[in-house]
Amino acid sequence: MLTVRIIPCLDVDEGYVVKGVKFKNLTVAGDPVELAWKYFQQGADELAFLDVGASVKSRKTMVEVVRKISEKIFIPLTAGGGLRSLEDIRELLLAGADKVALCTAPVENPQLIQKASLAFGAQCIVLSIDAARTNSGWHAFTKGGTKDSGLEAVEWAVQAEALGAGEILLNSIDCDGTRQGYDLELLKAVGQRVKIPVIASGGAGNPEQIYQAIVTGQADAVLLASTLHYDEMTISEIKQYLKSKGVAVR
Repeated sequence: MLTVRIIPCLDVDEGYVVKGVKFKNLTVAGDPVELAWKYFQQGADELAFLDVGASVKSRKTMVEVVRKISEKIFIPLTAGGGLRSLEDIRELLLAGADKVALCTAPVENPQLIQKASLAFGAQCIVLSIDAARTNSGWHAFTKGGTKDSGLEAVEWAVQAEALGAGEILLNSIDCDGTRQGYDLELLKAVGQRVKIPVIASGGAGNPEQIYQAIVTGQADAVLLASTLHYDEMTISEIKQYLKSKGVAVR
């Protein structure tokens, strides 16, 4: 079994880390550079930085913040938000990001995944899918979770893998910020169809739910936000719990 990665997520808007419930009612949770340093010291395996306002407000991810974070931490950093072109991606990678997360732009232009994968390597390209339940399954949403693309989320993950995505960041809009656990059905549905790693996102409230995302949901990595930002859990506590359950962690 491969080691499971624990990835704190910094959702940033207007320069501050924010957190909401189901992508709404965002409140400020801290400074991104300070929180990045805290999680690095706690033993995070990677870090995700997502400019959640970027695609809605049509502005680029804050390159400066990415640069500051990358100068302080020495673990892989994934950054995203509002990336629309190879030049946008190149700018973030040059600022110190190791990977980029793409969400809205590939839905409108799927070939961006293929072009980016060829230009920078599949390991750099993370497709972020903001998924919400529909009558028949899940749809992928764009524009910060505000627009239903009509794309079936599981099929979109399969297509993205074929186009050259290296990872899937699977965000459950329904579970986001609820601390009621990840959408295990969604995770399993995608995990059974793709061979690339799937990162579980949305809903973590305690270590048992994280364990279930790995064992039942078959996730390769877990993303965490609220519970870490508000000091309800630490990364070392999560890792100790997972180790006690026989999960391989770093």
